[in-house]
Amino acid sequence: MSSISVGGRGASFNIPLARSGGPRTTLGLPGTGLSWSVEHEPGPAAGLPNSRRLRPGQLDALKQSLLTVLRQELFSPGSLGEQLWEHGLMSRLLADGSLSARTTGLLTLIETPEAMEGYLLRAQGQDDA
Repeated sequence: MSSISVGGRGASFNIPLARSGGPRTTLGLPGTGLSWSVEHEPGPAAGLPNSRRLRPGQLDALKQSLLTVLRQELFSPGSLGEQLWEHGLMSRLLADGSLSARTTGLLTLIETPEAMEGYLLRAQGQDDA
């Protein structure tokens, strides 16, 4: 299997598994043979294999790439993430009790920026990261 497609007749989103390149969106007019396809730019994991088997150094590259994105998007000064942690709102959200067990478990991993970074650095594989 080289990719997974989500969608149906006339519109689909294709995610590569064993082929190079990024995800692709395709729109078509059923029965006409006419279609339009756009390949999206690869994200921060560009250059990593689509399989779950990483060569030496690739997992470290993925971790560093993810940490860069987290620092820019979640930990940057004035960001919503920084405000959540600074005002202790993440802990209050976890103590609320209205969240599902799965969501609470996931949020516990990111209760502080340091906890999130530590979790990512301990990741043993692409799925963990």
